[in-house]
Amino acid sequence: MSKYIIYKSILEKNNLSELDLLNFISDLPCSSKYYSDIYLQDCINESWLLEDNEIKSSTLDIINGVGIRVIKDDNTFFSYSNNISFKSILNIIKKIKSIGFNDLIYKKHKMCFLPNIISYYSYKSPTVSSLSKSKIDLLFYLNNYIKKKDKRINYISLNLFSSYDIILVISTDNIFIGDVRPLINLSIKIKLENNFLQELGYSSGGGRYSYDEFINKSYNNIPFVEYLSDEAIRIGVNNLKAINAPSGNIPVVLGAGWPGVLLHEAVGHGLEGDFIRKKISVYYNSLGKKVASNLCTIIDNGTLFGKRGTLNIDDEGTVCSKNILIYKGILRSYMLDKLNAKLMNLYTTGNARRESYAHLPIPRMTNTYMLPGKYKFNDIIDSVDYGIYIVSLSSGQVDITSGKFVFTILEGYLINNGIIGNSIKNATLIGSSIDIMNKISMVSDDLKFDSGSGMCGKDGQNIPVGIGQPSLKIDSMIVGGFK
Repeated sequence: MSKYIIYKSILEKNNLSELDLLNFISDLPCSSKYYSDIYLQDCINESWLLEDNEIKSSTLDIINGVGIRVIKDDNTFFSYSNNISFKSILNIIKKIKSIGFNDLIYKKHKMCFLPNIISYYSYKSPTVSSLSKSKIDLLFYLNNYIKKKDKRINYISLNLFSSYDIILVISTDNIFIGDVRPLINLSIKIKLENNFLQELGYSSGGGRYSYDEFINKSYNNIPFVEYLSDEAIRIGVNNLKAINAPSGNIPVVLGAGWPGVLLHEAVGHGLEGDFIRKKISVYYNSLGKKVASNLCTIIDNGTLFGKRGTLNIDDEGTVCSKNILIYKGILRSYMLDKLNAKLMNLYTTGNARRESYAHLPIPRMTNTYMLPGKYKFNDIIDSVDYGIYIVSLSSGQVDITSGKFVFTILEGYLINNGIIGNSIKNATLIGSSIDIMNKISMVSDDLKFDSGSGMCGKDGQNIPVGIGQPSLKIDSMIVGGFK
C-alpha cells in the first residue's frame, strides 16, 4: 500500500474528499500578507506495562483532530477541533474569519499533491491489535531474562510504547501532502538491593520502526531488546558501587551518544529561529561568527533512517533535510519554520514541529549531532591526568538568553593518569554554552547516536528527537560534587 493511500484514509474515514479540503483552503486568506494552513491528524498510541511479574496496564489512545491557522505578519490566528468533519472544519473557518481581517484575498486552489518523496521509515503500523500477544510474550521473556542475570534485582518494570501517526497538510502556498509516522520504544527500569543499599538501573530505546523491525533489530550482534536489558542491569550495578564525585574545575570527557544531550540543550535550542528572531538567544546576531572550537561541526538532520527524530516532512509540509548549523566552529544557519523564516527574510529549513493538531508548529530540532573528529577514544582518555568521563546525562536546565546550563551526571567515572576508574554519583555539570564549546580540544572518530529515547520539551509541547555525538574532551569545566 502506498503512503498516499494510507494518509488519504484520514479523509475517507471522516467522509471528506480532496476537493473538500481544496474548497476549505480556498476559503482562507491568502496573499503576500497572509498564510493559512489546515493540519489533519489521525494517531493511535498504545502502551503495555509489565511490573511485578504481571501485566499491570494496557492503554490505547486515539488522537483525531484538525487545526487551522492563519498568519498575518507576526500575528497568528489558530483554532482546532477533536472532530474531523465537514461541519467542524467549516465552523472553525467561520470562527477564524469572524475575528476580522483587512484586505482579505482568496484564491482558488488546484489539486497539487506533492510527488512521492524519499521515506526514511516504514509505513507499517507497530500498533495493530494482532501483535498484542507477541508484545505480551516479549515483555515476559525480557522479565525472565533480567531476573536470571542478577539475584540482587528485586524490581522490574517494562514499558512497551508504540504509535502510528498519520497527518495531512494543506496550505495556501500550494502544499498538499501527508505522512505516515511509526514510532516504538521500550523502557526498562530495575531496582537492585545489596546490604540494604538500593539503586536503580534504567535504559530505553527504539525509533521509527514497525514492530517486526524493532524486535529483529540487533546491537553488537545481540538482539537490541536484550542489549537494553543488559544496559539497565549494568547501570544499576555501577550505581551500587559508585562513590561521591569530586568537585572543581577539571577536564571532562563526554562519551559518544547520549551525552550529546548537552549539545541539544545548550546549543541546539539557542539556534531555534523563534528565539533568534525575538533576540533572546545567546546566539542572536552570531551568524558567521565563531561560537565553538574549530573541531566542532554540528548538524540537525531529519533524514536519518529509522531515528527517533526523523521526519519525511515537517508539520508544515516542508521536506526535511540535513542542515549544517555550525561548521568548524562558525555559526552557519538556524532552524526555521515558515513564520520565523519569513519574518527573518530567510528560508524554512523543515524544522516546524508540533505535538499534535491542537498545538501550533514551532521551530524544533529533529536529530541533532556533532560530526566525528580524528582522535581515538583511548587517546582522549590518555590525555587526562585527573578528570571525569561521562556516559550519561540528564536533560538538564538551560537559560537560552545567557547560555548557562546545569546537567546532572547519571553515569560517570573518575579518570586518573589516563585510566578510567571508579563510577561516581551525586554530581552536576555547570557551564555556559559558547565558553564550553570553545574549550573542546579533542574530538574522537566514534560518532554514536542515542538508543532512541529522547523527548524534547518546549512551550508545553513534547516531541521525539534524536541525539548524537562522538566522544570529546572539554579542557576544563565546573563539576559540582562532594569532595
